[in-house]
Amino acid sequence: MGTNQYHEPADELSEETRTFARMCTSLTEEAEAIGWYEQRISLEKDPQAKAIMQNAQQEEMKHFGMDLEFLLRKKDKWRETLQAILFQKGDIVELGEKGEKAAE
Repeated sequence: MGTNQYHEPADELSEETRTFARMCTSLTEEAEAIGWYEQRISLEKDPQAKAIMQNAQQEEMKHFGMDLEFLLRKKDKWRETLQAILFQKGDIVELGEKGEKAAE
């Protein structure tokens, strides 16, 4: 079953825009799945079940990363902004402000 991922008439959107929207939806779904697994893992008592859930969560994180990379390859300014934030030490908000300015 599809999702209502478009805010404009789908038949008026380019194929590229529809693909972009699908990837944004996929990114959101992966983030939700990561959060759901985190909740399940925090409550699970059975070590084997917990290990399976942790493995599944790691797969969701991989998919999240792949979706994000796809989107960043389409939006240079997004990449510039996130390069200033991700994997950097320091105050996250300050890094975000610097990244936003760098992409202007």
